[in-house]
Amino acid sequence: MKFFIDTADLDEIKEANDLGVLDGVTTNPSLCAKIGVKDFEAHIAKICKIVDGDVSAEVVSTTYEEMIEEGRQIAAIADNVVVKVPLIKDGIKAINTFSEEGIKTNCTLCFSPTQALIAAKAGATYISPFLGRLDDISTDGMQLIRDIVQIYDNYGYETEVLAASIRHPMHLLECAKEGADVATMPLNVIKSLLKHPLTDSGLERFLKDWEDLQESFK
Repeated sequence: MKFFIDTADLDEIKEANDLGVLDGVTTNPSLCAKIGVKDFEAHIAKICKIVDGDVSAEVVSTTYEEMIEEGRQIAAIADNVVVKVPLIKDGIKAINTFSEEGIKTNCTLCFSPTQALIAAKAGATYISPFLGRLDDISTDGMQLIRDIVQIYDNYGYETEVLAASIRHPMHLLECAKEGADVATMPLNVIKSLLKHPLTDSGLERFLKDWEDLQESFK
């Protein structure tokens, strides 16, 4: 499974990348607005210099012609840029064109298996089902992951399942068990994967025993 970080914050990206387990980055207009990004293309270029893996940068256009123009401009920022496109009619049409042009795409805001199916048929590189947002409205977000993985396996689609809107470690664990190709998550979730009280108490015990041993030699 690939680990992506879901942020536009350069410091967070650097911290995650320093762990040596980061495979890519996903961003969106909300994340960029959150940290006050003013020059979008320059900011994406900075991210692409930090990580070697794919960096999803989202278009803000909603018509086919505008998406194509904006997407081509985004794709030209760096070799590892992936154009993020919303799962709407013109978005699917744009993904098909980008696929024919060899431009990688991330089809975002997926909330149903049929949406994921049509995105794969259009040639999306990634599909981003938002499981946490479904959980927020009392719907089983993990079932969406299961359904998409099964459909893609049934027909051999190469589109990668990029589980998004991951809220906590159990989301990540279940996505890994169900066969999602990628999980994108905030830095706090990545760091929480390391945590276990028995690890902390065990390390404390080891260090204390070692300290006691050194004292006995004095």
